[in-house]
Amino acid sequence: MLIGAFAYNAQAQQAVGRPESLQRFKTSTTMVVLSANPLLEYNSQIEEAVKKHWDISKYDIVRFSTDEFEKARRDSSKSFLIKNTVYNDKDKTKSKFDYLCVELGGDYDYIRQMPDIASVPICYNGVEESSYGYKLGLLCRFLQNHLKLTMENPKLNTKNILKYYNSQMADIHDKILYLVKEELAPDLNTEAQIKAIYPYKFKITTREEVEAAIDRKDPNVVLLHKVGPEGTRKRDVRCYKAIIGASDAHLYYFSWHMISDKAKEGMLAKDFQKLAKAKKK
Repeated sequence: MLIGAFAYNAQAQQAVGRPESLQRFKTSTTMVVLSANPLLEYNSQIEEAVKKHWDISKYDIVRFSTDEFEKARRDSSKSFLIKNTVYNDKDKTKSKFDYLCVELGGDYDYIRQMPDIASVPICYNGVEESSYGYKLGLLCRFLQNHLKLTMENPKLNTKNILKYYNSQMADIHDKILYLVKEELAPDLNTEAQIKAIYPYKFKITTREEVEAAIDRKDPNVVLLHKVGPEGTRKRDVRCYKAIIGASDAHLYYFSWHMISDKAKEGMLAKDFQKLAKAKKK
């Protein structure tokens, strides 16, 4: 088994930790778990991202053997930033996605019992690391902001957290929406097509420019984070879509759809329409 790549059932896209779990996290040391495969680019990508962007807790960057992880995960003074392969039991296809998760150690019989206090989908399991590696710094910052938000607002929970985030989607109207062409649907990927639906500022750009906006924490930029099977023609698979601020790492929009002949992988017209029609609270 590769540590950081075990599969388990995940029912919620946005985990919210219980108050007692969040309090325990505050005093923990976070183990940033590398893959046991030293050849994976993910290892260098997450190490660089954490060094640049992780400041919510003390951390150690580690590569565990299976036995070492089994011992470490039972330590209640430790938390773990770890890549997990998960599936949703409501998805009949049992398609697997890789999530970046913050979990707590403790004396739990099974790995799946470890409290997941923050998580975000990063890719469809098996896609090229280049499709998501440039965004890992932002996703690390999102997880930290999500933890701070839920610590400070105990009324937020797994049932209402997405409603809270999506209620602020109109705030992106004052920013530039960065869209990487590879993350757009093949039938909605030109400036003219998007402008006809979404009248606010946007830019179809490159992965390198997105990464630069993340690193400089550009307050004028929000960006699309799309998670899907990357054009493999898979159908009946979930496509996740998130819009996150390059500066504040705030989640302004989160949605998903099942990929089909009529609903291609990427942002759909109805996503842009929803964003365009959003009203400020």
